[in-house]
Amino acid sequence: MRVLVVEDERYLAEAVQAGLRLEAIAADIVGDGDSALERLAVHEYDVVVLDRDIPGTHGDDVCRAIVGRRLGCRVLMLTAARHLDEKVSGFEIGADDYLTKPFDLRELVVRLRSLGRRGRSAPPVVEHAGIRLDPFRREVFRAGHYVSLTRKQFAVLEVLMNARGGVVSAETLLERAWDENADPFTNAVRITISALRKRLGEPAVIHTVPGVGYRLDPAGPGR
Repeated sequence: MRVLVVEDERYLAEAVQAGLRLEAIAADIVGDGDSALERLAVHEYDVVVLDRDIPGTHGDDVCRAIVGRRLGCRVLMLTAARHLDEKVSGFEIGADDYLTKPFDLRELVVRLRSLGRRGRSAPPVVEHAGIRLDPFRREVFRAGHYVSLTRKQFAVLEVLMNARGGVVSAETLLERAWDENADPFTNAVRITISALRKRLGEPAVIHTVPGVGYRLDPAGPGR
């Protein structure tokens, strides 16, 4: 899952980014509306955590642009205001959820997971190829046995699970499971896939499709 945090309070944005990384959620941060629109034109995000009162393009206009351009990402709006009218107006311009400052990081994570699931019309717990992945508890089981994964391994597996056996390119995995600091020429995806295969055990369920990417399937040779 990849999230864009649009927040002009730098310390808060960095704290949120660090907290989300601990939950296997890749997060990019920007401090103004213009930068947010630039990132949205380049990267695909599952959810945008959007402060309404930001410099440059106002948060409301960023939200309108997301809806108008049909970017497909959900919007969780942040505000210091607690009045009902403020929340109602946010929903009216296209926000999917609302969170009032100050907030608990645990609540933010739960809301992000819920919004990400809603965007994909996916069930809370994903099961495929004999693997059960719970994004809320950050737990993985194979054949009833718990599998301990690193945060990055979990993030990669989640992308593969949601593809339901479809092929996922290395570029897509890098886009969905890493943040903007990832080197596009890195072999991090290959290394993570290799380690993930070992953690999941035999028989192999992650298969390489030469020249295309990876798929999660109980059938077929692994590489």
